[in-house]
Amino acid sequence: MTEPLTPFGNALAGALGGVFSNAVIYPLDTVKTRIQADSGSGAAAQAAQKKLGNVQGKASLRKNSGLFEAVVTIARSKEGVAGLYRGFSASMVNTFSTQFAYFYWYSVVRTLYVTRLTKSGAAAAAVGAAVQLSTAVELLLGAVAGGLAQIFTIPVAVIATRQQLGGSSSAADQARPSTPAQGEQKGLAGKVSAKVTDDESFLGVARDILKEDGITGLWRGLKPSLVLTVNPAITYGVYERVKNIILAASTDGKMTPAKSFAIGALSKTLATVVTFPYILSKIRLQAKNTPYTGAIDVLTKIAKEKGISGWYQGMQAQITKAVLAQALLFYFRDYFEVWTRKLMAAAKK
Repeated sequence: MTEPLTPFGNALAGALGGVFSNAVIYPLDTVKTRIQADSGSGAAAQAAQKKLGNVQGKASLRKNSGLFEAVVTIARSKEGVAGLYRGFSASMVNTFSTQFAYFYWYSVVRTLYVTRLTKSGAAAAAVGAAVQLSTAVELLLGAVAGGLAQIFTIPVAVIATRQQLGGSSSAADQARPSTPAQGEQKGLAGKVSAKVTDDESFLGVARDILKEDGITGLWRGLKPSLVLTVNPAITYGVYERVKNIILAASTDGKMTPAKSFAIGALSKTLATVVTFPYILSKIRLQAKNTPYTGAIDVLTKIAKEKGISGWYQGMQAQITKAVLAQALLFYFRDYFEVWTRKLMAAAKK
């Protein structure tokens, strides 16, 4: 019988799985981010977005364009296929670090909880993995671990988001100068930006963020990110509840890969619907020259401009990307564990 992976091994396997699944569907993630970040509305904003795209070589996505339609639009534009992979390196680093940090901190938090529960450090170390905790406790520990992981890894996520968006200001900001003088200044700045190419490398974007917002700019969107730690908690809770219902109703009482995927897709979809406004807020806050001060400010302004339905802009793209990522993780889960064992064996040698 194969020995269970150590906490470090579980963290490494989860990180490898996250990197693999996100690398395969990365073009969808880029399009999803752009759709969620687009705050332009009306003819003036759309015209400004198109003009800005022509200057910067970025594709102008049609309003309400579908996920796969947007992928084709970007691939056929001046950006080419490379445009679909903006910020790829930073995103992979972010995915690996976030997944690894989550599993690492989960192991630490769970061990501390079990130690306190058993009042014996030695006993906790020996039976920590075997201790059965309630679902509520597991969800709480997962949320704490997710919060700690976000605090340490969100700077890379901010840089990756900026790279995916191409570092430009929103079309709405370009369309609405507050004064004639500011409009003239923006016009001159636009002419200069047409001649000067921004440094969109990892370090270039990091320097831009530090210059624009200071060190705190690297933690933009942290509050909504902390709120979003409930997303996996909801996913897990719904998954367990639906799984028990299906097992009770089935004749053989067994879970199949097809059943697991269907239940996982359903639970992830429900979790995304509940938490999506904060997902949207996080993307808007991490965009360059964002006019928002916080998540509540984002949601308030969107509601005034587009109504409550504006809170769910790009939700279909988010769900599609999340479900596909989960399918890949589920399908290749065993392979990730095999790769992890080989890497750890090679490291010992």
